[in-house]
Amino acid sequence: MDRPQTRFTRSGSVAIAYQVVGDGPIDLVYASSWLHNIGVIWEHPGYRRFLEDIASIGRLILFDKRGTGLSDRDIGTDTLEERAEDIRAVMDAAGSQSATVVGVSEGGHVTAMFAATYPERTRSIILIGCTPCIAWRVDWPSGWRRNEFERFLADLIENWGQPSDLSRLAPSVANDPKEQEFFARLLTQSASPASAAAYTRNWYDTDIRQVLRAIAAPALVIRRRGDRTVSSEDWQYLANNLQNGRLVLLDGEDHLPWIGDADPIVDEIRRFAFKADAPTQRDRVLLTVLMTDIAGSTEQAVRIGDQAWREIIEAHDRAAGAAVARHGGTIIKSTGDGLLATFQGPSRAIVCARELQSETQSLGVLVRAGIHTGECLRRKNDVSGLAVNISARIMDEAPGGEIWVSGTVRDLVVGSDLTFEPLGTRALKGVPGEWPLYKVSS
Repeated sequence: MDRPQTRFTRSGSVAIAYQVVGDGPIDLVYASSWLHNIGVIWEHPGYRRFLEDIASIGRLILFDKRGTGLSDRDIGTDTLEERAEDIRAVMDAAGSQSATVVGVSEGGHVTAMFAATYPERTRSIILIGCTPCIAWRVDWPSGWRRNEFERFLADLIENWGQPSDLSRLAPSVANDPKEQEFFARLLTQSASPASAAAYTRNWYDTDIRQVLRAIAAPALVIRRRGDRTVSSEDWQYLANNLQNGRLVLLDGEDHLPWIGDADPIVDEIRRFAFKADAPTQRDRVLLTVLMTDIAGSTEQAVRIGDQAWREIIEAHDRAAGAAVARHGGTIIKSTGDGLLATFQGPSRAIVCARELQSETQSLGVLVRAGIHTGECLRRKNDVSGLAVNISARIMDEAPGGEIWVSGTVRDLVVGSDLTFEPLGTRALKGVPGEWPLYKVSS
């Protein structure tokens, strides 16, 4: 097979490089691991064969994630929300309405986000060597401690241009000079040292555990038994928390699926991709819910009178409608002195809330907001579910003029320029458990 032509499409203002290989009956989107360059990967015989075998199953769509490879570089950090939109943009450019998305290692994060956000575009997903969270957390003790990660990252950058971590990623070829040379070149052709460091920090801080529960598409989790990068807690969590998840364990020790015997992996992809049917229920979707209201509205209405208050509410509603529309949201309902709106990503909801607060200050009112991301039930022009209740309860806790968000929202906007002030964990009325909350500080 000749090297495929590289094309470009736009996702917002960012150019995304992609390739289309094969012409089979189904589409497969390949979300690569970590750093990648679709102009280089075809030079490796094992990687070439792996991709050609997948392309024999169906039409294979490859792309370089924003900030890496042949896609626009030096664009700053990015969020899972933006990267999920990149997959949608690439599918649109390739004329794909629905696809099986194959996420390898770190590519599993954006695969999960895409499947939860765009169920109507997701036939199924396949996660190969993926972890839901690599950072240590109180409720995730198997993750890397911060000091361990910082040592790894410092060593990576200090030795940039050398083969990195092959003894863990590809132990079967770790001492092969040709493999070392290729892997080192792949990394240097995929990112600069500074952008690699920023990208890797994003990966460390990303947690998709709350996203998994919103994925209705059939899901296959593949792990090689000897893979040193994926713990038993990782693959068990994935298999247990995907609604329609299935786990397959294969022989081998290499984390990179195109190293070693790749045939069993391709065979599993082939069987699953043709067998798995897209979910018939697409009314459950991952959404970010924004709830707002005007603090002290009753007292203010009594003080200034009905007519003046009506004018303030009308001006508020115009500002709210414009702000939500600018950021691609949907107003579900007005609550009299506030609104319920949904967005396909949390950063859009936060920016919308900030703009609404800024634009209504001249009216002499203080708007407060609560934001949470979770699975919602869509019914015609309405949404319901625990995520709606949580956002409402978070808003109830917030004082006027402030935006409070859940820990889930904070985790999903890693890579944005938003900053947060931790508020500790709180019990929310009518919601089980305690929830970490954050105030948007800038």
